[in-house]
Amino acid sequence: MTGHNAPHRTPPTPHRTPPTTSHPTPPGGDSRTPPSTSHRTPDWRVPVIGGLPADQRLLGGIRELAEAVVAALLERVPVYRRLPREQLTGELTRDTERRIRALAHTVRTGLPAPAEELAAVRESAARRAEEGLPLDAVLLAHHLGLEVCWEFATRHARDGDAADLIALNRLLLDQLRQAATAAGAGYLDGRHPSADRRGAARRSLLGALLAGTPVDEAADRAGFRLPTGYAVLCLSVADHSDELSPGVDPGIAARRKLRRFEAELDHRTRQSALTALTPAGGLVLIPFDPSPGPDEDDADGAPWPVLTATLAAAARAAGAAVLAGAAAASPAEVPAAAALAYEVLDVARSFGRPPGLHRLDDVLLEYQLTRPSQARSRLAALLEPLTDAGELLATLRTHLAGGLNRRHTANALHLHPNTVDYRLRRIAALTGLDPTRPADVPRITAAIAARTAEQGALAG
Repeated sequence: MTGHNAPHRTPPTPHRTPPTTSHPTPPGGDSRTPPSTSHRTPDWRVPVIGGLPADQRLLGGIRELAEAVVAALLERVPVYRRLPREQLTGELTRDTERRIRALAHTVRTGLPAPAEELAAVRESAARRAEEGLPLDAVLLAHHLGLEVCWEFATRHARDGDAADLIALNRLLLDQLRQAATAAGAGYLDGRHPSADRRGAARRSLLGALLAGTPVDEAADRAGFRLPTGYAVLCLSVADHSDELSPGVDPGIAARRKLRRFEAELDHRTRQSALTALTPAGGLVLIPFDPSPGPDEDDADGAPWPVLTATLAAAARAAGAAVLAGAAAASPAEVPAAAALAYEVLDVARSFGRPPGLHRLDDVLLEYQLTRPSQARSRLAALLEPLTDAGELLATLRTHLAGGLNRRHTANALHLHPNTVDYRLRRIAALTGLDPTRPADVPRITAAIAARTAEQGALAG
């Protein structure tokens, strides 16, 4: 609702003058003291419906009323049923309660909605546009909300309340006009994010860095000071559970996941990160300037522990697992670092590494074995005798991943430890490599890595 610049028409004064003293706090309502008459429109009289000021009636039933609005929305605007349940019970319900409080403030004071409330309506509409909801559904939601509020506030009206009902009706129509104007403007903002010049400048800078072209001019347009280095992250983002929920629009759930991820990333990096992301993943460049005397873990100057925590926080906000390959580079080295980060991500994904940030040092053996060579093929061939015995190969992988602990392997595969021992003996008999002999473990590990790389190459 943006129409706060339009001239305000003072509704007619009701016949009955309600009390002008402070309103008692309604049960479950706003505990703040209502503004004094000096903060009201001159000569404003709060509409009294059924013997109770209308603002108190709205605030006293705010939870019930918000639930009724959301229920009406789901019943009469089917597209809203595609939203994730957590959004309906969380964000949408909170937004509705905020709108009811703002409406009660206007009923109490006769003043237009505050500018921050109009900004919130605009931002909410922009999010709906990003999620792909049609504009008519977004506008109808505001009509429905005020319709439900009207019915709630007037259901105990008495015969002598006509003037108050007219005043309340005119006020609600003003509110609807303002809300529809703000929502329409916000929706257009959400549909055309590329119109944001700062965003376009940031994308231009990212493109110049990846292309290896001069970036000073692009950095100036984006309002950035080029850092000494960038942490280049290639991401793979898993599905949020809402994307797989029956009845939920997966596109809406995916865009909400991405928005939460980017918002947390912006917060953690003070909006300095450059991103090219989709709900499935993409590329992130996080600037850094090396601190004096980096330790051995940060030999390239990048603050990896901080970056690891940043990625983990963004993944939690998104509600989805995130796997990342990472490399550090100066601005001129970004193209090569991006290629390396992607290769590290591919290796980490192929070898079942857990979610989180992985650098080349974390996957050195696997990375080397993914490079085609005669040695890789021969190492992979060492496990060829296990091809037709899938349970043996799975047992071997689990046993190595569990630190060669037979009880861990038994629990992971739901087997008796004696069965694990039998399988390990079979592996040794078929391949000549004994998983229980320390001298054979490095060779077995390399063979598994080489086999995974060979299968990945064939699949690719």
